[in-house]
Amino acid sequence: MRRLGILLSGRGSNFLAIHRAIADGRIQDAEIAVVISNKPEAGGLEAARSLGLTALAIPQEGKGQAARQAHDARVITALSDFNVDLVCLAGYMRIISPAFVAAFSNRILNIHPSLLPAFPGLDAQHQALEYGVKVAGCTVHFVDEAVDHGVIVLQKTVPVLDDDTADTLSARVLEQEHIAYPEAISYVLSGRFHIVGRRYLPL
Repeated sequence: MRRLGILLSGRGSNFLAIHRAIADGRIQDAEIAVVISNKPEAGGLEAARSLGLTALAIPQEGKGQAARQAHDARVITALSDFNVDLVCLAGYMRIISPAFVAAFSNRILNIHPSLLPAFPGLDAQHQALEYGVKVAGCTVHFVDEAVDHGVIVLQKTVPVLDDDTADTLSARVLEQEHIAYPEAISYVLSGRFHIVGRRYLPL
């Protein structure tokens, strides 16, 4: 049984999509070992507890680089204590440190609401509309030391409608996120892939 560690900062809709996928067999031989948030008030923590899962709040204490490193060290320790095999960032609104990446090399996934490498960072749908793209979507990728940069596992697309707002486009992209993330997790846990350069290639 492979053990997942979920990191989130908000309501946890992608976490809940992962939980449903495990329950209905779309992600096999896996369980959620722990849910961690940097925000004690995050709705995803309460959702996890209501499902009987272990949920931890690990807020950052203080500011600056040293505080960031200390926070990541606490999160690394917690994930290690729960013997996590794969870390899934599900709306985790922090840039993780190089030490964190190194601790779980090629074992951290993130989902981003754009077709990377387009529109990294915040407000991806606003960026997309401002640029005038005709297709948007989401990307599941491995995490490396750069923001929204690691090897792409899977992408899904949605059309951009003429009357879209950032909110309406975001809602349709989120529907695809809830499909894409479980699919990508299942692919990665299978181990049936190899990486050549920046290309994720199923075996």
